[in-house]
Amino acid sequence: MVKMMKVLVADAINEKGIENLEKVAEVLVDTSITPEQLVDTIHEYNGIIVRSRTKVTKEVIDNADNLKIIARAGVGVDNIDLNAATEKGIMVVNSPESTSITVAEHTMGLLLSMARKLTIADKSVKDGKWEKKKFMGVELRNKTLGVIGMGRIGSQVVNRCKAFEMDALAYDPYLPEEVATQMGVELTDLETVLENADFITIHVPLTPETKHLISTKEFEMMKDTAFITNCARGGIIDEDALYEALKNDKIGGAALDVYEDEPPAEDSKLFELDNIILTPHIAASTKEAQRDAAIIVADEIIKLIEGGTPNNVLNMPRIDNITYQEVSPYFELCEKLGSFISQAVNGKVKDLEIIYSGEIAKIDNLDILTRTVIQGAVNPFLSSPVNAVNATIVAKERGINITEGRKTNAKGYESLIRVKAKSESDEFSAEGTTLHEARILKVNDYWVDVIPKGHMFIAKYEDIPGSIGAIGTKLGEYGVNIGIMQVGRDKKGGRAIMVLTLDKEIPNSVIKEIQALDNVYEAIGLEL
Repeated sequence: MVKMMKVLVADAINEKGIENLEKVAEVLVDTSITPEQLVDTIHEYNGIIVRSRTKVTKEVIDNADNLKIIARAGVGVDNIDLNAATEKGIMVVNSPESTSITVAEHTMGLLLSMARKLTIADKSVKDGKWEKKKFMGVELRNKTLGVIGMGRIGSQVVNRCKAFEMDALAYDPYLPEEVATQMGVELTDLETVLENADFITIHVPLTPETKHLISTKEFEMMKDTAFITNCARGGIIDEDALYEALKNDKIGGAALDVYEDEPPAEDSKLFELDNIILTPHIAASTKEAQRDAAIIVADEIIKLIEGGTPNNVLNMPRIDNITYQEVSPYFELCEKLGSFISQAVNGKVKDLEIIYSGEIAKIDNLDILTRTVIQGAVNPFLSSPVNAVNATIVAKERGINITEGRKTNAKGYESLIRVKAKSESDEFSAEGTTLHEARILKVNDYWVDVIPKGHMFIAKYEDIPGSIGAIGTKLGEYGVNIGIMQVGRDKKGGRAIMVLTLDKEIPNSVIKEIQALDNVYEAIGLEL
């Protein structure tokens, strides 16, 4: 064990976490410390624990000459400057698993409340009424649960619903069949889930692909007795469409803990309805979750003190300073390459191949970069952030095979990194380097020069006159402006690829219209 560390607890956390930490570290609790005081004293500490009150800014980190770890007792780390911490070589950890059970239990509470009309029955009795016939409910037993997103929370909901003797269908494009079978769910497409489920629960992140994932068309697919709940992120359900579905009895009921705008407007139409349950984003708010968060972050610091590697490192695993200096210029490139190819390939990623060429291939330990590629590849599709430490575990759980290779020839560049993703029906590759910033130089063997950032769009098309113009015209019709355009082709009149950076997100409906154009055989929107 190393010399006793000095740890500052800057926000109120459960006493159990403090007790555990005091066994191996010198702990100072100061939950009223001001930003100015923190800047002045942070150099005295090796670790700091915060929740949301304390802001660990770049100014704080710049003065943190002895700080080794920043621990957030919770999930979000918006109050911590991750980039500054990484540059300083300081680990940032959080406790994402602390809320998994809590959110799953809240989901179960909403499912039961919908099934038995508990909230309106409660109000009725308190209003002095006795309306037994009005509140006829349904059992969960022998009903079908539809789960959208089988991550940490979704799988916990399934476990609990199995105890209620429910069947389970799941939609998760990135979950292997064998894993779904082990979890006791039938993996299928979204349409099948919506058409067959009696109760639907959402557990996916909010991304361009999942925004308004459930809208008018989807409500039309559901049973008129179906119930739907969302404890994930506001915006996944189109609230206007939800209102119309509930008002017109297109579905049986709904329950929301999250909203497109929080708090909802005082005149929200949803407040008019009695077949919807609304809670104020409290799915993760329990005493046990707060206790577990404190224990988890304390254990993370203890693990570091004892010479191990914490489980929930958000910025990097432990590497020596020399290696860190060598690989750090490539962090952004690796993350962007992973995200780029995983969003571009059709279907579930089964294989991920990473080839390092040139000077970078001479570095002994490239594990951190490989993990960063994986992190970029899986994060767009998971509700819980993946970090460099658990990236390989997540890849294994998702059935993704990782291959790493090295080459001496970097095609005239100092270093190149090539990432190829393969699914059962498709493959997609991108190759790039760092020239003051991350740049993608090749996409599917077509030479381009792209900065992987922001709203992006890829089109594969026949290299004949009018193809590029037709795509540009279609974007213009919907007010989507092109910021940067790069095109590449295999030969004159052959097949070509267009990579665009756009001024705003391209709607899925526009992508489908471009896909339908003559001579266009694939269109893909990406967010980087």
